[in-house]
Amino acid sequence: MHHHPVLAAPFLLGSLHTGGGFIGGLMTSGAIVLLLLAYDIKTVATILPVDYKIITAIGLFFSVATGAGALLFDVPFLTHAYDYFHLPLLGKTSLHTAVLFDTGVYLVVIGVTMTIIQTIGVSE
Repeated sequence: MHHHPVLAAPFLLGSLHTGGGFIGGLMTSGAIVLLLLAYDIKTVATILPVDYKIITAIGLFFSVATGAGALLFDVPFLTHAYDYFHLPLLGKTSLHTAVLFDTGVYLVVIGVTMTIIQTIGVSE
């Protein structure tokens, strides 16, 4: 059985298996929703001064750029590359361009989910 670092597991496993960026984004959004339940929108906006629409745009850029990057090397769209590196604490690790794609998906999911929740939750 192969063991992965616990802290990196939900996100980094997405480069090897399905769902890393998506479920990571939902889990992060869930944590922010817990903050919204514990406090109010204004307090959370002070703690996390983030425009989620910009987060969505950055995520879309990461995902599209990663996918289109394959076309620059004359390989099919969304073909990813990887290599092995020796990283401190993690040891020998394979780093994939799919992680960049997952980062984009992660940011898009957080941005869209939190935009929807804040729009529904605003009472004026």
